[in-house]
Amino acid sequence: MGLYFAGDYPGPKFQFLGAAHLGAIGALIALNFWLASFKNASEQTKTRIRWTLAIILWVNEIAWHVWNAAVGRWTIQTMLPLHLCSVLVWLGALMLVTKNQFIYEFAYFLGIAGAFQAVMTPDLGIYGFPHFRFFQTFISHGLIITAAIYMTVVEGFRPTWKSMLRVAVGMNIYMVVIYFVNVAIGSNYLMINGRPATPSLLDLLPDWPVYILYMEAIGVVCCLLLYFPFIVKDWRAQKQQVN
Repeated sequence: MGLYFAGDYPGPKFQFLGAAHLGAIGALIALNFWLASFKNASEQTKTRIRWTLAIILWVNEIAWHVWNAAVGRWTIQTMLPLHLCSVLVWLGALMLVTKNQFIYEFAYFLGIAGAFQAVMTPDLGIYGFPHFRFFQTFISHGLIITAAIYMTVVEGFRPTWKSMLRVAVGMNIYMVVIYFVNVAIGSNYLMINGRPATPSLLDLLPDWPVYILYMEAIGVVCCLLLYFPFIVKDWRAQKQQVN
């Protein structure tokens, strides 16, 4: 059992779009379709589902910190909950418990967009299936997406145009704060102070700080794509009213 929690894992490395990767993606898709079937369930059942998802998110994140500490990798430069997905693990679980609309807006736009990239291109390196790190990554990022989809499909939440504005303003303020945190402690949370040392999609963009503008543009496009289903829904509703 200890082998699957080893910091220097000798087992199979993670294989991009390999059987384990595709299996994890398939499991997450199946989970979301299954949860969507509870749209007309009782409030008691929905409450249990929300609490279950929230507890799994919190326990999984705590386990991630415990594991890093156990293998000697926990540092304030890398493990503070300041990366976007780390923040949304805690806030996404809180959203599920409290049904908070404000948190939902950030979880929907930033959570789905950010965690989707992490699910499709996870930075797992040597930690292939069935290492703890493999499961932790897909549970964490997968349930960030699932939490936002669940609140939308089952609980009836939805974003608005003003939601996008609030998310854009809030994210930019957060980025400025994190930039100065990075300067103070020598970290690179949000990858806002420079490219990460490991290969990433940022390698395809211009040098710092110009790539930040590209990141902003990509973020806007992602938000518009995520809002597109509601544009269509509102257009159809308006058309029916006219007719």
